[in-house]
Amino acid sequence: MSTSSLVCGLLFGSIGVGFLVYGQRQKAVVPLVCGVALVIFPYFVSGTIPLVAIGMALIALPYFVRF
Repeated sequence: MSTSSLVCGLLFGSIGVGFLVYGQRQKAVVPLVCGVALVIFPYFVSGTIPLVAIGMALIALPYFVRF
């Protein structure tokens, strides 16, 4: 693992915790699921570019999908 992938994983994990807390308090499913995914997915993605691409997609998803 490179330093950039570790920093990106920490950043996306922190944002994921924020989405997770927001989704729990607002009873919103999409931010909750995206928060869980943002916390978990850095463990399974090894490259920096795929890490950033998937993380940005998961961050943008609650903005475009609303239930």
